[in-house]
Amino acid sequence: MTDAFAQLIPDARAFLADLAENNSRDWFTAHKDRYDAQLKAPALRLMDEVAQAITRRNGTPVTGKLFRPQRDVRFSKDKTPYTTHLHMMWTLNGAGCALFFGIAPDYCTAGGGLMGFSKTQMPRWRQAIDGAFGDETAALVDILALKGFAVGEPELKRVPAPYSKAHPHGVLLQRKSLTFWHEMTPREQAAPMGALLSAYLTQEPMFALLDSALAE
Repeated sequence: MTDAFAQLIPDARAFLADLAENNSRDWFTAHKDRYDAQLKAPALRLMDEVAQAITRRNGTPVTGKLFRPQRDVRFSKDKTPYTTHLHMMWTLNGAGCALFFGIAPDYCTAGGGLMGFSKTQMPRWRQAIDGAFGDETAALVDILALKGFAVGEPELKRVPAPYSKAHPHGVLLQRKSLTFWHEMTPREQAAPMGALLSAYLTQEPMFALLDSALAE
């Protein structure tokens, strides 16, 4: 069965590649109808369908977001006005965990996690990692890696005080966020709806674990 959104990724990558070569307001304005028809409209439909599917599964309302193409250039040396990627996310629970989807000329990724711990979550994260939660989290990180979801490097160079440098979960204590990323295969790219739901199900145990300790 053909995925209703099978054309979204090739269309988006082609448009974004053209935009990368012509990143100006005049070019984007002249091609806005193409952006609206080939990227924005199907992306919004996909966002809604994924949100509905996850809501049906867990009974909790899911909020989707399609990031706007305009860049904030006020404090950037790079003054090109538009991003050359299409990014979406679905916020899943009280902890702020989200499912991510990104399309660019040179990548297509699905992922998830917490982009940044809040001021109240940060001390709770460290306290939890120092206990049994740390063992569970480390085990799930390893499981997700085996399933093709890579975790980025921790933000801190050292284990924060008062924890020992030799702490068994020192790498987790060095984190200020926890996100996972999976480069979508050509087969997954041809069926983004199914691939995103699969990515959600793969990461669901981690979403639940983070929510149990960090829900605001």
